[in-house]
Amino acid sequence: MTIFGKKSEPLAVYDDITTGLKEVYKRHLLPLEKEYKFHEIQSPMLEDPDFDGKPLVMLIGQYSTGKTTFIRYLLERDFPGMRIGPEPTTDNFHIISHAEEEGKIPGNVLAVDSSKPFRHLQQFGGTFLTRFESSQTNAEVLKSVTILDTPGVLAGEKQLVNRGYEFTGVLKWFAERADRIILLFDAHKLDISDEFKSAIQAIRKNEDKIRIVLNKADMMTHQQLMRVYGALMWSLARILQNPEVSRVYVGSFWNQPLLYEGNRELFEVEQDDLFDDLQALPRFAIVRRLNDLIKRAKAAKVHALIVSHLKSQMPMMGKEGKKKDLIKNLSDVFQTIQNTHGVPAADFPEIENMKEKLRKQDFTKFPSFEKGVIAKVDKMLSEEIPRLMSLLPGEERETNRMGFGAIKGGIFDKVAMPYGKGIDAGIGENIWIVSRDKPKYDDIFNSLEQQNGKVTGRVARDELVKSKLSNNILGKIWRLADHDEDGLLDCEEFALAMHLIKVKCEGSQIPEELPSHLIPPSQREED
Repeated sequence: MTIFGKKSEPLAVYDDITTGLKEVYKRHLLPLEKEYKFHEIQSPMLEDPDFDGKPLVMLIGQYSTGKTTFIRYLLERDFPGMRIGPEPTTDNFHIISHAEEEGKIPGNVLAVDSSKPFRHLQQFGGTFLTRFESSQTNAEVLKSVTILDTPGVLAGEKQLVNRGYEFTGVLKWFAERADRIILLFDAHKLDISDEFKSAIQAIRKNEDKIRIVLNKADMMTHQQLMRVYGALMWSLARILQNPEVSRVYVGSFWNQPLLYEGNRELFEVEQDDLFDDLQALPRFAIVRRLNDLIKRAKAAKVHALIVSHLKSQMPMMGKEGKKKDLIKNLSDVFQTIQNTHGVPAADFPEIENMKEKLRKQDFTKFPSFEKGVIAKVDKMLSEEIPRLMSLLPGEERETNRMGFGAIKGGIFDKVAMPYGKGIDAGIGENIWIVSRDKPKYDDIFNSLEQQNGKVTGRVARDELVKSKLSNNILGKIWRLADHDEDGLLDCEEFALAMHLIKVKCEGSQIPEELPSHLIPPSQREED
């Protein structure tokens, strides 16, 4: 009960975050979106499949940059409708998802299926729906993630061809719902066409989701690759209008021999980094949906301020002329709202797109500013969202316990050669890597003061400090080497400590936990 005698709305109780997101959206944000025509002007209404779906990985690139080959590399298998070639082969928006039986579903069917999050794609017209399809295949990777292959962006004179639908609008729609957006570039074709530039600009507000891949890099020498990398960074900084461009991953993502092997180690590290990022998507999917709902709520609030301000400026007479004047000077409207309500400039919609949408609207039918509707959204952001975030740790533990926290199958089931450097040396080998130098370490161990065949920390320290490593590093090495945690080192543990010192002195990092291939043989559990 408030001081005015009016009951405050009780806080809801949610069993899981996904259910909570649906309820919070419907109770707090949806009324504002409907009231201020947010769905007509900005973004379609969210439905349950938008909250329930698997993480979506979206690939964008000019034709022949290797998008479809990249997908096959991930899945380690072909899929229905796959076409690969140097010419523009992918001319559809192509969803690749999991099913026990292989098959294809046309876009017109996808757009009317209420169980899938594609119903609002009908707004882009019948021509687009004929260029939209889904392939289903029984790939292990697709049990955890869905992939979207987009049409190759046109270059040169081809880009003047009209696609028959709003290409950048479709890209923006999918980008808002994607968990990861991969921009693919061919190391030999860095020229960015006008259509590709428009495509990147359409998705740049989702910069936190964007990862950039410089593909086919094995066809270049190290020096050539450095020059191409620098040119790409320069071009992207201008288009994205961001001084800090997203991480660029360099490699050749296909199962063919490398043309130049000089960058093999670089490519392997870059590939591992990129796939580790993708593999964690199921774990962070809920966080992404929370983040997207917060961004949508802020956008809807700003939209309500714009619409209500335009309504307040409409006169009794000369409405059409005033409307044209307001649209022409929309930047001044934004500045007024920014000054009056303290809205950051970055939260306003793209001005030219907003002008285009407003030309189709009747400003006299816009609603006036209502504090109550805005207050509901403020309550959602200040109370409901933090309560949902408090459920994250428990839900994440349950997801990991059930084995749903990472993508499995395909390229993500890493199979490595029994080879490694630094701390990874000896992985996959039957012989304990430390045993190669153990006779030398045993001579040192046998020269030290022992108690029942083991050395104390005091005795070991006098030997370990000869490495000139810091006490902090030596303390970590001691903790890892004392695998049985008895406060003493036997001959195997002492040899392990000396091996870790050698690894560190050669420039590698010491891990937080001892890798399984370095565990002393006498302390390994029997399989």
